[in-house]
Amino acid sequence: MLNRYLASGITATIVTAVLALAPAPVAGQSPQKAKSAAKTKAWTAPRTPDGVPDFQGYWTNNTLTPLERPKGLGSKEFYTDQEIADARKKEQQRLALNIVEGRPTEQGTAADVHYDFAQFGLDKAQSNVVWDKRTSLIVGPTGTIPAQLPEARKRNADIAAKNRGHEFDGPENRPLSARCIILGYDAVPMLPAGYNNNLQIVQSPGIVTILHEMNHSARIIPTGGQPHPAPSIGLWRGDSRGHWEGDTLVVDVTNFNDRNPFRGSSDKLHVVERFRRVDAGTILYRFTVEDPATWDQPWTAELAMTTTQGPIYEFGCHEGNYALAYTLSGARAAEAEASKKTSH
Repeated sequence: MLNRYLASGITATIVTAVLALAPAPVAGQSPQKAKSAAKTKAWTAPRTPDGVPDFQGYWTNNTLTPLERPKGLGSKEFYTDQEIADARKKEQQRLALNIVEGRPTEQGTAADVHYDFAQFGLDKAQSNVVWDKRTSLIVGPTGTIPAQLPEARKRNADIAAKNRGHEFDGPENRPLSARCIILGYDAVPMLPAGYNNNLQIVQSPGIVTILHEMNHSARIIPTGGQPHPAPSIGLWRGDSRGHWEGDTLVVDVTNFNDRNPFRGSSDKLHVVERFRRVDAGTILYRFTVEDPATWDQPWTAELAMTTTQGPIYEFGCHEGNYALAYTLSGARAAEAEASKKTSH
């Protein structure tokens, strides 16, 4: 049995350490806070040798702010300072308890047979967390993704129906993440998920490259005015073309294929991203999504990326990928067993 005094001492130490490491809220400031900040001495972004803002380094977009606003908050766009402080304290206490006593699970559930993320340093709270005062990453009074158009709902329902009952026929029927093609984290727009939310940005003249920790994929963004390829060419993460507007990197993303739908989108998806380094430790990332075949209006979200410690180690999703092979072999074994029963 774990000594209670030892546990309490460890917990106190962990909470103290997490409090010391946790960054202060940097995004989603109220207008009053923004005006106050504007009065302070203006910060100038460093430049690369070719004269553009220098975004290079290691970053994380890890946040606990949901993409869509919880229903109970209505039109409330920002939390108060006290609400943020309470949320941070609650999260730190949860992490401390997890590390000392292990993640609580319900016996017999899927979660019960999975390892404790905190045990391997994968709990979100063990990384730098951007504490955004926004109640949702989506900006505006509704804070939610617009309802899909009727034709989009039908399109997605037809796709689901076509694969229903065939989910284990072959690798092509499995989700893209199970096949190590796209894991969501390394898609466009760039949104955080459960863990491995770290990025490395490298720049050279006319090129910005973003390396994602998850799936170890590199996104290469030309900034020299190159045109998009022909509309008939569809790519898993679309085609990115960037340019500079002052200190802001604006990235226009088109040419998505229809096999990697973002929130039920179509191949007509169009994303415009804006990256702006607002201080030494923060890049503000804002994107606008439009797809006339899915939504009747565009919508915008915003989150901050904060500096983190490198390096980023390789994520070898394809190294064996035993889970995919075992899933399919398990399906074949289940089919053989069912066939035996029906033949008797």
